[in-house]
Amino acid sequence: MKSIFDKPTRDELIGRINTLNENSIAQWGSMNIYQMLKHCVLAEEMYLGKTKHPRMFLGRLLGQSTLKKMLKDETPMSRNAPTAAAFKVTEKEGDVSAEKKKWIALTEEYANYRPPYLVYWFFGKMTPEQVGQFVYKHTDHHLRQFGA
Repeated sequence: MKSIFDKPTRDELIGRINTLNENSIAQWGSMNIYQMLKHCVLAEEMYLGKTKHPRMFLGRLLGQSTLKKMLKDETPMSRNAPTAAAFKVTEKEGDVSAEKKKWIALTEEYANYRPPYLVYWFFGKMTPEQVGQFVYKHTDHHLRQFGA
């Protein structure tokens, strides 16, 4: 399973991020390119421990089983997966280039980051291996969403 902690995987993802531009159009979902980039920056900040978000009640009930199912194989995340309100970007316009640069810089931080664990807003406590695999899947999901 691919992991954000592996340099070749990070390099592949950064290459794909670099193909995005103001004219990139979603293949599914309701976000435009700016909203997706900003959403991913917000998510990376949480994965890297820069921000914290409270656990969701439903996640306390279903989080661990959902995580195990999601990480059982290489299957991409399903389209239109739900997210917490904190990661929903409502502004429609912004600096696409700046958000791309932020996302790339945050992605590069995984070279020197190994959390002992992460408490995710839905899944709860995640091991470093789970974090690496999930971050890859989340990034891949949104890049596929925009054809990258």
